[in-house]
Amino acid sequence: MRRSKKERQERLQETIQANPFVTDEELAGEFKVSVQTIRLDRMELSIPELRERIKYVAEQNMHDEVRSLPIEEVIGEIIDIELDKSAISIFDVKKDHVFKRNGITRGHHLFAQANSLAVAVINDEMALTGKADIRFTRPVREGERVIAKAKVTRLEKLKTIVEVSSFVGSERVFCGEFSMFRAPAAEKDDQDEIGN
Repeated sequence: MRRSKKERQERLQETIQANPFVTDEELAGEFKVSVQTIRLDRMELSIPELRERIKYVAEQNMHDEVRSLPIEEVIGEIIDIELDKSAISIFDVKKDHVFKRNGITRGHHLFAQANSLAVAVINDEMALTGKADIRFTRPVREGERVIAKAKVTRLEKLKTIVEVSSFVGSERVFCGEFSMFRAPAAEKDDQDEIGN
């Protein structure tokens, strides 16, 4: 049963509010209409394109500045971060991220997104990965968007445990537990004195 344009646009608005990172292609598949129809609906409803929605969400949600590494070294685009608590990043899989023969993403890209997010969430000038227990749960293909969510589960003096789960849509594709080392307090004091 086809929905009326009004019903489709109402549902479209609700869907985008619930998941601002949904692509026009995913919406077209969900609503069984062309990508062009989705774009026209968005224009009529004054809903910005995906890149603008991501930028808006990032501006609203960037509570803290990344301290442990330069932002350009994070794999993916951080859209939300609260140091020593949680962080979210988005990674769009492109042609150069996949194996040519089957279009499946090379695992090191998914690991790098998760690992760099685990480093970025640490509220310290220095954070290093000590150990990682990871699992890939399904192949990721070219053109898919991976949303990684990091959560600090244990915060100790010299070590922080960060759990990262990565999703394509609502399907989990990667999960890992990262044991992160922080700078000892004495080393931080030395760095402060050197800086003065």
